[in-house]
Amino acid sequence: MHDSGRLITPPLVDLYLAPEEKAEALRSLAQRLLAEGRITDLDGFLADVAAREAQAPTGMGEGIGIPHCRSAHVTRPSLAFGRSARGLDFDAPDGRPADLVFMIAAPDGADDDHLRILAALARRLMDPEFTGALRAATDPTAVAALVNGEDTPTATAPATAPAPAADSAPVTAATGAGPRPRLVAVTSCPTGIAHTYMAAQALEQAAARAGAEIQVETQGSAGSTPLAPEVIAAADAVILAHDVEVRDRGRFAGKPFVDVGVKAGVNRADDLVARALAAARAGAQGGPEPAGAGVPAGAGGGPAAGRREDHWGSRLRQYLMTGVSYMIPFVAAGGLLIALGFAIGGYEISSAPSVVGHFDWTSQQSWAAMLFQAGAAAFAFLVPILSGYIAYAIADRPALTPGIVGGAISVTVGAGFLGGLVSGLASGFLVLWMVHWRVPKAIRGIMPVVVIPLLSVAAVGFLMFVVVGSPIASVMSGLTDWLNGLSGTNAILLGVLLGAMMAFDLGGPLNKVAYTFAAGALTTAGSTPDAGSLKVMAAVMAAGMTPPLGMALATTLRARLFTREERENGKAAWVLGASFITEGAIPFAAADPLRVIPAAIAGSMTAGGLVMAFGSTLRAPHGGIWVLPLIGDPVLYVLAIAAGTLVTAVLVLVLKGIRGKAPAGVPERGSVPAGV
Repeated sequence: MHDSGRLITPPLVDLYLAPEEKAEALRSLAQRLLAEGRITDLDGFLADVAAREAQAPTGMGEGIGIPHCRSAHVTRPSLAFGRSARGLDFDAPDGRPADLVFMIAAPDGADDDHLRILAALARRLMDPEFTGALRAATDPTAVAALVNGEDTPTATAPATAPAPAADSAPVTAATGAGPRPRLVAVTSCPTGIAHTYMAAQALEQAAARAGAEIQVETQGSAGSTPLAPEVIAAADAVILAHDVEVRDRGRFAGKPFVDVGVKAGVNRADDLVARALAAARAGAQGGPEPAGAGVPAGAGGGPAAGRREDHWGSRLRQYLMTGVSYMIPFVAAGGLLIALGFAIGGYEISSAPSVVGHFDWTSQQSWAAMLFQAGAAAFAFLVPILSGYIAYAIADRPALTPGIVGGAISVTVGAGFLGGLVSGLASGFLVLWMVHWRVPKAIRGIMPVVVIPLLSVAAVGFLMFVVVGSPIASVMSGLTDWLNGLSGTNAILLGVLLGAMMAFDLGGPLNKVAYTFAAGALTTAGSTPDAGSLKVMAAVMAAGMTPPLGMALATTLRARLFTREERENGKAAWVLGASFITEGAIPFAAADPLRVIPAAIAGSMTAGGLVMAFGSTLRAPHGGIWVLPLIGDPVLYVLAIAAGTLVTAVLVLVLKGIRGKAPAGVPERGSVPAGV
């Protein structure tokens, strides 16, 4: 095979990976990819790798690390391999440092042939003979041939299957004259490159050891072949090992299941198979299901549906953020269209008659009215979509109907987005309970399409119309009046608080709470040009822009205090900050949190407080400087952002200029390693 078509070539193999820190080791491997033309932008690619690492550790245990990502900076699917004598900490579940590091790089839109090669490699990583041969290899050419599948392992690694984890339930083979137990599984991970296929391989091996049959659907980058309906129908239980939404989850309705993250599928496959078999036996006997098992929701699989091993607080946040993520496009489209309508036709355009039958192609006011009314129509969907997709995240497709209807009722009774939150959660958990009902087989087929929608909509309608709708409407009315009445010190303090929340974790849970509050409050704005909720949204966006802009300015003012990598990140932070991507400051905070985070908080508090003091408004939930023409009092708004940026930059420079012991893992500034 010509080198240009190979996944890995000898120059991409480093049998003596020297760096002792993970970040430097990743940079060393990425530099090999750059030298071979496999990536176009070293820092951009490493930023994508770091973003994937932030989602979940890529240490697989057994001394294997698989940092990987999909990136626009990758020219073709590639792999760089490094072998570390001392091992690198990839936060593996067994605590063992990784001596085998596989950096997998896949381009956006990679062709299926190459992705199938990556998938095959991920499965081979579960083979002790394969990893043993890599540990014994002395020639990069032999390693490349082995990884590319051009050679077979010859190392004398133990070929026995890995022992179950210490906390795993014992796996006993099925015995007796009866048929072998049948399982089906679905595996998926955020990038769909490595964990997806490693989990599938581990589950297949574990099922074989347990004397069970299993068929695994890998919903990965190499494509997905859905399990046949007859296979699902014959299955005794289901294993879902996933970190992203399971597509068409409703296929498994009524089946006992085990639902975990994808890494559990890799590291605790024997335990998962044992639990699935126990759930199947309990279901057949009508007994209680084992801990961590249940019956999946009736359709398709929201991102967090049924996840039993996550903390309830994490699951709740995931449910809410799923609803918010689906709502945001409606907020953006509606808010921008309303703002454009105001900009073209003035604020009186809100009282214009319907453009249906009254549209004049040559009239500026008609165009303004059309834009305003289209935006208002988009805004009408905010709460129903929020509610519907919160429910969807909990119990999947069957919960969409009661969730959306509950959100619409919330609007009708005046409960607003608070009512949408309640109706979404209520609908989701109600449907999740209903799909656990054990019903006659004749009725099971109509449960998702008739019984569940009928009963759940009736129950949620009663809840929202009769029980909680009016009290929530009163709370919502009070919140709206409070936001609209904010002025002076109270308004500034709210801006300062929201600013601190936006910068505290730079895109983490607290940041998302502040953003969700602002985006949800937009639903109360209506056509009022200076509603308090519009000021809150403006303050939150300004505060979110400030951290990356502040770090970019700091790297410009005193470059010698930063490493070369940080200076390059500073260039990107200008664009990220201007686009309201707070995460642009994460590389700086990760390297030096004790200096960067306090500086970012101070700058964001300054920006948020000043925006509230100036009374600037914003109808769009996102956009940064690109929506500047639609911001109320844009000059003062820019001034507030500039002030916050300056505060962040000056404070971080002062803190970095104070000599003393640098935080762990942070090199002394000004001593940039050679070649970096």
